[in-house]
Amino acid sequence: MEMDRQDTAVDLLVIGGGINGAGIARDAAGRGLSVILCEQADLASATSSSSSKLIHGGLRYLEQYEFRLVREALAEREVLLRIAPHIIWPMRFVLPHNRLLRPAWMIRLGLFLYDHIGGRRSLPGTRSLDFRTDRAEGAPLKPELARGFAYSDCWVEDSRLVVLNAMDARARGAEILPRTRCVEARREGDRWTARLKDLATGAERVVTARILVNAAGPWVERFLHGIAGQKGSAHMRLVKGSHIVVPRLYEGDHAYILQNTDRRVIFAIPYEHRFTLIGTTDIPFQGDASDVRIDPEETAYLCAAVNRYFRTEIGPQDVVRSYSGVRPLYDDDSAANPSTVTRDYVFDLSGDAGEAPLLSIYGGKITTYRRLAEHAMDKLAGFIPGLAPSWTATAPLPGGDMPDARFDPFAAAFKARRPWLPAAVAQRLCRLYGTMAEEIVGAAASLQDMGADFGGGLYEREAAWLVEREWARTADDILWRRTKLGLHVPAEGAERLADWLAQRLGGSKSLAQAS
Repeated sequence: MEMDRQDTAVDLLVIGGGINGAGIARDAAGRGLSVILCEQADLASATSSSSSKLIHGGLRYLEQYEFRLVREALAEREVLLRIAPHIIWPMRFVLPHNRLLRPAWMIRLGLFLYDHIGGRRSLPGTRSLDFRTDRAEGAPLKPELARGFAYSDCWVEDSRLVVLNAMDARARGAEILPRTRCVEARREGDRWTARLKDLATGAERVVTARILVNAAGPWVERFLHGIAGQKGSAHMRLVKGSHIVVPRLYEGDHAYILQNTDRRVIFAIPYEHRFTLIGTTDIPFQGDASDVRIDPEETAYLCAAVNRYFRTEIGPQDVVRSYSGVRPLYDDDSAANPSTVTRDYVFDLSGDAGEAPLLSIYGGKITTYRRLAEHAMDKLAGFIPGLAPSWTATAPLPGGDMPDARFDPFAAAFKARRPWLPAAVAQRLCRLYGTMAEEIVGAAASLQDMGADFGGGLYEREAAWLVEREWARTADDILWRRTKLGLHVPAEGAERLADWLAQRLGGSKSLAQAS
């Protein structure tokens, strides 16, 4: 390919702006490497914003004997709680016992292992529930469900986790390029030469890199075989997972994990105060991963699972929002059922002696992204003499630098200093931005100082921060990925936000509305 040789030279070029790519970029930049990350759409625009939004060990993986994966995930749960206490917090899960599906002894054994195989834990352990006396947990359930169990895991603002990793990577010297596609890549001896195209302007640039990391998620094989022109030894299996959002089904901050008749589990989780998030499905997927949406059969499946357990029954007419994502799982040809395909990650490293390496990432789950990034750097250490040691286990993500990683005292002090700010708005700012909320509000001393009011608690100062500091360019970037305010901002407010973005960024309103 003919290219301009006025290029940028870096140690690492990362393809893909999901959680794995952002995590690797952060880790590498923090070790002193020069890094460029390019993402063809917005950060976290695909799989990483379409999860069940949980940091968890994966209780059901114990049935598949994935003990190492569960152990690593539970240990990571503790790490992530410490480094991101604003966007990750503990949540209790209630598991109603259905004796027709799994015997109680099996569940007790699984929960005992879950409590103990992850090492040090800061969360409450498992306890048995009698729904006749444990009314808060039992009241929403059908009367024939008499007993159950409660255990602990964590919630995460998934797309914000990606953005915070990208922000920290940038602060440590990485260049982050959303809406930029790698259109060509070729190995030239001990370097990769790649052509990157800015999809907004059409401008192109050439980058040379010592190492190429393929973290393109569902597009890993397309990039590997097509753009990079390599064969690779691993294979991918794409599985679609869909979720629905319905008006709140019950009171309380706890979630439910529901055993389904196909031996899968379905989560029902408090969501954005007024809603319940229900998911997920597991369906083999073929097609374009950039155009994925829920099927009517999936909606019916999720509603039926909820209706087996809850007094309040739901149907498709109750769904206020749905979303779907494609999980790029490693395919070892051993699992016929998509639900039993491993969620562990696999690396495919290519490059003979003297050749620039290409590392492709298959699989993984959001809980173990940081360990995946560490392992990726371990895998590449032989190509980087004098590579600095790992560091991410103790370094807070942006906004997470609170004393003793304690969120509640920080949020209380933030609110006390700003009695003019509505409590719900202040709490949300603390949750999404942590200590960065101080900078967002700045010297504002009244709601008028926060600028234009788009409704739903979104003000101009926050929108401006998201544009200037977090790469937001469209209303969807702000309303669905940087925040979940799309469930709260009225349609008229979203229109005004798109107008404001178009004026601020100098583009058209249609582009400012696009996802």
